Amino acid sequence: MAVACALAAGGLISSAQANDNPTESSNMTVSPPTSQTLTARQQSIPLITAAAATGNLPQLDIALNRGLDAGLTLSEAKEILVQLYAYAGFPRSLNALGELMKVVEARRQQGIEDAPGREPTRAVPVGDALLAVGTANQTRISGAPVKGPVMEFAPVINQYLQTHLFGDIFERDNLDWQSRELATVGALAAMPGVEAQLRSHMAASIRVGLSIAQLRQVVQLLEDAGEAAAAGRAREALDQHVAASR
Repeated sequence: MAVACALAAGGLISSAQANDNPTESSNMTVSPPTSQTLTARQQSIPLITAAAATGNLPQLDIALNRGLDAGLTLSEAKEILVQLYAYAGFPRSLNALGELMKVVEARRQQGIEDAPGREPTRAVPVGDALLAVGTANQTRISGAPVKGPVMEFAPVINQYLQTHLFGDIFERDNLDWQSRELATVGALAAMPGVEAQLRSHMAASIRVGLSIAQLRQVVQLLEDAGEAAAAGRAREALDQHVAASR
């Protein structure tokens, strides 16, 4: 299943361009799962983006505190919320970053100094080099070169994806790809109407090394956080991916 993308109202969101021929994905590179259980830090990530994507700031406050308590650094938290704009739009991302500022200040007043984390260690390329590295990242995460009717209809959208989302953003190495996919799954699960995109990112999560068991844990985390609709969408998307992979 190759990943395509569409420009939706409110921002750029990734979309699954499903292929009826399952043999197309036979050459995809899949990283073996490193664990069957999410760390406490990882558990916080989909909860943060689910709350941020829907503008539920009280729930976001809880999720951010949970993540910071579990060892999420300030750099990682900011990166998660910056990336959110590519899936939920700038307004949600900016509001969530504003909430993070409030949470950090409140914790500071309580005597809690959160680890700052690190900035990206390598410079993001520009020009043709950016297009090349973004295209390589997109192909690896998608499992195959991205193509389809949407890309043919509006080729510039794929150029933006390759140079910006998979280049400018995914080349920033202060947040690993597993964390980026957990963030994307949480956000897409929280938003109705993007079920195809969610299925695509369940597959992408496995390609970057997350396990089926860890993704089942994401479903349960959303359920336990009171995000029943999001949990239901995530469960269905994962079940469909598992069934299609058999």
